[in-house]
Amino acid sequence: MTKNKLHVAVIFGGRSGEHEVSLMSARSVLSVLDPAKYEVTQIGITHDGAWLTGEDVLGAFESGRLEGLKSFVMTPDPSGVTRQPVDVFFPVLHGTFGEDGTMQGFFELADVAYVGAGVAGSSVGMDKGIFKDVMIANQIPVVDTMVVSRAEIEKDIVAVIEKAEKISGYPLFTKPANLGSSVGVTKCNSRSDLQEGLMEAASFDRRVLVQKGIMNAREIEVSVLGNNDPQASIPGEILPSREFYSYESKYIDGTSGLVIPAPLPQETAEQIRDYAVRAYKAIDCAGMARVDFFVEKETNRIYLNELNTIPGFTKISMYPKLWEASGLPYSKLVDRLIELALERKADRDRTLHTFRSRT
Repeated sequence: MTKNKLHVAVIFGGRSGEHEVSLMSARSVLSVLDPAKYEVTQIGITHDGAWLTGEDVLGAFESGRLEGLKSFVMTPDPSGVTRQPVDVFFPVLHGTFGEDGTMQGFFELADVAYVGAGVAGSSVGMDKGIFKDVMIANQIPVVDTMVVSRAEIEKDIVAVIEKAEKISGYPLFTKPANLGSSVGVTKCNSRSDLQEGLMEAASFDRRVLVQKGIMNAREIEVSVLGNNDPQASIPGEILPSREFYSYESKYIDGTSGLVIPAPLPQETAEQIRDYAVRAYKAIDCAGMARVDFFVEKETNRIYLNELNTIPGFTKISMYPKLWEASGLPYSKLVDRLIELALERKADRDRTLHTFRSRT
């Protein structure tokens, strides 16, 4: 490896319901890493949790033929012949075991630089119930919500339904507390829908969110970038082709429309950007995040819905599209994220981990 090149390891796949989305994101990230600047290692994590590397891991994962791949271990060959130490790990792992703080904790223990939020920001951003509590504590408006456990659903689903119906009239939305890409999300227009939605969400997570449906709501998204001084992009608007912005409309049929910039009053757009940055700082986020909002059509009332610390990086994903519209092209965005990872690591290295007496 040329010494003036950074060695970047892109990690994708993972033990999550968003495994396939991760592969799509990784394809886009890998396509823009300049070979003149970076030495790139591909690391794929299987559904079973095996870490594999090789010449074209992504292609192997996409085809389902994993023969010829070898196990990846964090420690390089002592001789330095077979593999140089990795300078930056770039996780493109959506959902559980990648975006929820578990992978970030592993990176911290290994004392390596990595793209994105740390343990606290990742875990709080991932758990939609805890995240909403933090937003309420910071006077950022959110939709009325309750969190229920899988155990409660299995013990007495009728009692859970009755409690959920006190939040609001239908429609209600059910979703896993710790997942993204609209996996396991159900719009419930009746009791029978709610029962099915609770069971569906509980199959993906032990904590389930039940959320009031906002009628005639616009779906607005903002991208945030940075560490100590984060910046927000211009807002964009999702025009769902289905009843809501589902997994299918995001990644399968690609029929939902994107409007960038979102046609909003200037005051509303600036308030959304301000809320996005405040939310980002409140959970100690770093590197990147996409922040999603609902805006009532009649009143322009704003609700912060959720924050994604490893947003989608596919060609149709809002996060890079918003930055491109804000003047930062995709390839430069990836470069900047790697720079922020190194900056964050340098800051962590300043922290003392041994006590020194002043006497």
